[in-house]
Amino acid sequence: MINYFKTKLSIFLLLMFFLFNSSFAFEYSSSEEKNFINVYEHTLPSIVSIEADIDRGTSGGTGCIISKDGIILTSSHVIENAKNIKVTTHSGKNYNAKVLAILKNKNDLALIKIDTKESLQLSKFGDSNDIKVGQRVLTIGCPFGFNNTLTTGIISRIDKERNKIQTDAAINPGCSGGPLLNLKGEIIGINQSIYNPDNNRSNIGIGFALPSNYVTDFIQRANKKIAKSN
Repeated sequence: MINYFKTKLSIFLLLMFFLFNSSFAFEYSSSEEKNFINVYEHTLPSIVSIEADIDRGTSGGTGCIISKDGIILTSSHVIENAKNIKVTTHSGKNYNAKVLAILKNKNDLALIKIDTKESLQLSKFGDSNDIKVGQRVLTIGCPFGFNNTLTTGIISRIDKERNKIQTDAAINPGCSGGPLLNLKGEIIGINQSIYNPDNNRSNIGIGFALPSNYVTDFIQRANKKIAKSN
């Protein structure tokens, strides 16, 4: 009889252990967390890392694939005056890239191209006119060469005068040219810079992105010029 009750107690405790851990796992895996994971996994194949040989050494950045034939959007300061530009896709393949179009200074956008037969996934753009302060955002980039890094935050401010989206999502050197994403996985901005009044190269919680509508307008204008020149 004692052994019988010991067996029953052991089974009861075992069931309670599994029920507790299952409940805990369910509570931990919130809908927002699952959404972060889904956005990251679906967006990552459309993002590339960029290394450019410049006079001062190597410039690192991030890029967004925008066409099946290998056109990539990035920040102009990443590749400006570069001798060689190397692009690494999500599959791990490396390519040499050439510059197609470039905007300098505060505009800070560029189109580069790789020649590949690889099946490329395209980035998806959203409407930056719909964004709100306080909205959750995600970024994917290559900070300090750590490829495929995801960070999260909110839109902290919308600077219409300077045409910038301010965010507290971590943006560091190597993230320039990467996407600022909404929770639908749409690009609402292209990460550009951080505020560093003390020449601090790392993130202090104030980063800036160019709005997606401005970016898509640049892409359309650049593509028209490229088509005319060909």
